[in-house]
Amino acid sequence: MNKVILMGRLTRDPEVRYSQSANPVAVARYGLAVRRQFAKQGEQDVDFFNIVAFGKAGEFAEKFFRKGQMVSIVGRLQVNTWEDQQKVKHTSVDVVAEEQHFAESRSSAESRGVMMDTPLNAPVQAPTTSGNSVEGFMPTNIEEDDDLPF
Repeated sequence: MNKVILMGRLTRDPEVRYSQSANPVAVARYGLAVRRQFAKQGEQDVDFFNIVAFGKAGEFAEKFFRKGQMVSIVGRLQVNTWEDQQKVKHTSVDVVAEEQHFAESRSSAESRGVMMDTPLNAPVQAPTTSGNSVEGFMPTNIEEDDDLPF
């Protein structure tokens, strides 16, 4: 299993580039600083991670994430190796974002000077329904069972 869950502050605004394929895909890259919980008394220790988000997730990061903002990332580790022009081998470990979440309130971010792009009352499009299920979700019929331990 390869799963990573991180929460920290963005070290830079996400930068998006598009792949050079027939159907270009957005590739966002940004940094995340995560404070270590078990630092020595009075010291703050931080780990820095490179985050990569593809497609719609990359476009979302570019539009809504800003340097200094607290976010939560769920993803997987990916190791990349390559040789440069001088034949020197390089290795990097990136976190490929599968989920991205805001981890602080809008007012908290703006009080620290992080400007959010979307207005507070931005309309949210409700999912469409077809029959008795919401598009993208399957209905579940949960029956009560007295034998369950919870």
